Amino acid sequence: MKHLSLLISLALLLPACASIHRSGPAPTWTIAIHGGAGVPELSAEKEAAYRRSLSTALELGKRMLTEGASALDTVEQVVRVMEDDALFNSGKGAVYTAETKHELDASIMDGATLNCGAITGVKTVKNPISLARLVMEQSPHVFFSGDGAERFADGVEVERVPNSYFDTPFRLQQLKDKLNNGSNGTVGCVVMDSHGNLAAATSTGGMTAKQFGRIGDSPIIGAGTYANNESCAVSGTGFGEQFIRHTVARDIAAQMEYGGKSLGEAADHVIHSVLDAGDGGVVAVSRDGDIAMVFNSVGMFRACADANGRSEISILK
Repeated sequence: MKHLSLLISLALLLPACASIHRSGPAPTWTIAIHGGAGVPELSAEKEAAYRRSLSTALELGKRMLTEGASALDTVEQVVRVMEDDALFNSGKGAVYTAETKHELDASIMDGATLNCGAITGVKTVKNPISLARLVMEQSPHVFFSGDGAERFADGVEVERVPNSYFDTPFRLQQLKDKLNNGSNGTVGCVVMDSHGNLAAATSTGGMTAKQFGRIGDSPIIGAGTYANNESCAVSGTGFGEQFIRHTVARDIAAQMEYGGKSLGEAADHVIHSVLDAGDGGVVAVSRDGDIAMVFNSVGMFRACADANGRSEISILK
């Protein structure tokens, strides 16, 4: 009986999987978003607020895709909406560093061309995801960091704000309490548009009380963000160091490309068998319009929709 009780307890702790498999014709467009993994305890009021925010971002993406917008335009605009929302650890809601400042990271990737752009450690850019796209489109490079990213921003059209713009009482209290909830709010969006192109975008404020120079997975192509029209688009959220060590986003795509796995199989394997329990999760869409929203944490703020009428918002398992 003792062993039986242990097995039951372990079963209750099994990480969540939310792979979504199609029944019926393939959708002409698909979108999935996340607002971070590792959900804290939420009051009914706070949960309702998160659901409204996820719904606002999702509805924008649905409207854009219905009107024929590109995957790249859609992921950028959806992430910008979430960056402007103080509930999420990206843009306005970015957490504090150990030095009581804000440093923001973002990356974006076009599955049709494999072009990508990334920035890390920016302090005055209101919407980091747009700067990441400008790196991709207006420079010969992929990745700018810190002062270099700020200098690049000086030469392009991107909205700037003082670092104090990112101050919020909730994040300050997290710092005072020495909480390490930086993974509870990173945002991301993955899309298959009506032209069959894929794109992925991820944006974050990093980890609460992070040390000088620390970089997580969100701005790293292949770790927190990846898109390739031959397989899938992926955006990750969670313990960034683990996503970097295991090149999570690229590994999911590679298992599809070289191992013949479906999107759900690949995402399930990486999240449940490669990462450790509690490390986080991903949202992903395949070139066939399949969706995977898979995580091994307590929960993940997430939502998805497709042209066939599916529209879902979830937080816990």
